Order: sequence, then structure tokens, then C-alpha cells
Amino acid sequence: MPFEPFLMERWQSTWENHVDVNLSESGVEPLTVDELLEEDPDLRRAVLEQPLRYVQTNGTTALRERVAALYPGATADHVEVTTGGAEANQMVTWTLIEPGDEVVVMLPNYMQVWGLVRAYGADAKGWQLVEDGDAGRWRPDMDALADLVGERTKLIAICNPNNPTGSCLTADELDLIGAMADRVGAYVLADEIYRGAELTTEEETPSMWGRSERAVITSGLSKAYGLPGLRVGWIAGQTDLVNRCWERHDYATIAPSALSDRLATHALEPTQRARILGRTRAILRENYPVMADWLASHEGTLTHVPPAAGAMLWLRYSHGVNSSELCERLRTEHSVLLVPGDHYGMDGFLRIGFGSEVEELKDGLARVAAALRA
Repeated sequence: MPFEPFLMERWQSTWENHVDVNLSESGVEPLTVDELLEEDPDLRRAVLEQPLRYVQTNGTTALRERVAALYPGATADHVEVTTGGAEANQMVTWTLIEPGDEVVVMLPNYMQVWGLVRAYGADAKGWQLVEDGDAGRWRPDMDALADLVGERTKLIAICNPNNPTGSCLTADELDLIGAMADRVGAYVLADEIYRGAELTTEEETPSMWGRSERAVITSGLSKAYGLPGLRVGWIAGQTDLVNRCWERHDYATIAPSALSDRLATHALEPTQRARILGRTRAILRENYPVMADWLASHEGTLTHVPPAAGAMLWLRYSHGVNSSELCERLRTEHSVLLVPGDHYGMDGFLRIGFGSEVEELKDGLARVAAALRA
């Protein structure tokens, strides 16, 4: 079985805790346990009294019901709890993909699904978003998707809101994707882990849920919720598919952490969820103007399409240096970490996260500016 190293994850996991400023993250400054519990003595007592036992391997009923409430018509039986969104993507692709299948993958994209389906012997076909400055977004080319989807297509994989561009698909575009999948009997895997982290609207990005009979959603608490340390993700889909994913989950991490399951159930209580996502949007709306002002001082050498969601910029630069080489110099010479565009297969770009504390963000941007001047 061929195996390609996951360059971006290895780059981040190796260095993110060994630099002064980490701007490689695509989520917001994490909540503390204290902030999550919000001075609720009864809840604190319940968490401290939580038995550190195995919980049900697909997640407790209480947590799955909270997740199901995010998807109209879903029940706990439509949900599988996983160790982060990454495990959710792995379980779905492991369950669905066989050697010889074709998988259409939106690009640019978090490259996990791309690497997994190739490792499982499938043919990964890239569907490239189009940079459209006039429209103010990276937009999907639906005609190109129609040309890519055929009788051998087993899966269409999208990321909405998109990592790394921050662009969002519209409800009409999602409907078209669902119709194309239904026409050939393909599944749609929608990674929606940035949904809820919108910059310009209070409305959440439209979900793929319910737009195709084979739509399957992966998400989790790492990005929009600022709770990556809980390592809680989920799969929402048809009950037969979810049960098949559960069978494979038994061979992997088995059950989620009892404490994480308990805290995640609290985080997804409707009032708490609204509070947490409100915090995320407030951070993004405070920090993005800092990014915009910094970019204005680099007009002519740095360009980007403003993101609609997520705590990251997909930044095009004009300096004549490979993106991995540039990020290595930033790391070693300036102790700041970014994600190079060639980890997405798009050299000449950088991914810069802006979800950290404002002073840390300003410090990191000053270091990047010093490197670019050199």
C-alpha cells in the first residue's frame, strides 16, 4: 500500500511548540477548562467526580444527541463520536474507499483525505477552486466538477468553509454537488470543522447535511469552538454508514476520553454553544483588521482574497523563493511558524493564522515582515 507522509501535519506537530510565535494554527486561541466551565460549581463538581472509565465507544448518548441536534432530522444513531475531526475523516475514507475507486477532492484543501484515498488505492482527482478577486472569494467551478464526476466516482470530498482559503460554498452550490453525486451514486464527504467561525455574518455556513442521500459530515470542536485539546470530532450520516464506521473505530482508538465526552456535551448545550461561537467570532473580527492593516503595508508584494470564515489567510507572495524554504527561514531565523503553500500543492502561497491573542499576532507579523525585507 503506497503511503505519502502528511507534510503539513508533520511540519506543525514538529515545530509548533518550539517557536516563539505560532501562526500556523487555523483555529482561535483555545479556551481553558476554567473558561469552559464558566464558574458553575455544580458542573465543576460533576467533572471532578466523573469516573475515568470507558464510555460507549461511539460516544455517550448524551453527546451524540447534542451533535445530532445540529443536523435537522438526525438522531443519536446518525452520529459517531471520534478522536478529533481527523479520525472522522479517516474512518469515513477507510469505510468507503476501495482500490480502483475514483475520488474527487476539492483543492486547495486540508490534504488528509487526498493522502488517505491514495493510500487506499484510489485515484484522487483534484477539483481546483478558482481565485476570483472580483467576486471576493475562491469560487467553485461547477462545470469542471461535472467533467470530473463519472460512473467510477465513489466520493466527492469538500471542505466547507474551506481550509486554507476561508471561502464558503453557497446553498445552491451544495445542492448542485449533491445532485452530481446522486446522479452517479457517489458519496459526498463534507468536512465542516470551520462552520460556526464566520467573519462577516451571524448565520452559519450552509451545511451539506440533507442535500444528498449519501451526504456524510465530519466536524469537531477543534477549530470553530477553540477546544482542540478535547480531541472530540464526529461523523454524521446515514445510520448504516455510521455503523460501518463504528466497526472500524473499534480497531482504532476505541472510545473517546470520558472527560472529553463530558466536557464536549457541555460545550454543545445550545446556550453554551452560542457563547463559545460568539467568542470565536469576536476574536476573528478583532484580529482580521490587524491582518488587513499589515497587508496594506505590503501592497504589491502580498495579496489575498478576504476569508469569509476561519482564522486563516491564504496569502500569495511575489518573492522568488520556494514556500517551504521561506517558512524554514522564518522558523530558524525569526522563530515564527507558518504553513508553506507547497504543502497544499500550491507553491507561492503561505497560510497565516490570525486567531491568536492580538499582541502575539502583531509580534508574529513583525517577524514575517522582517524576513520578507531580507
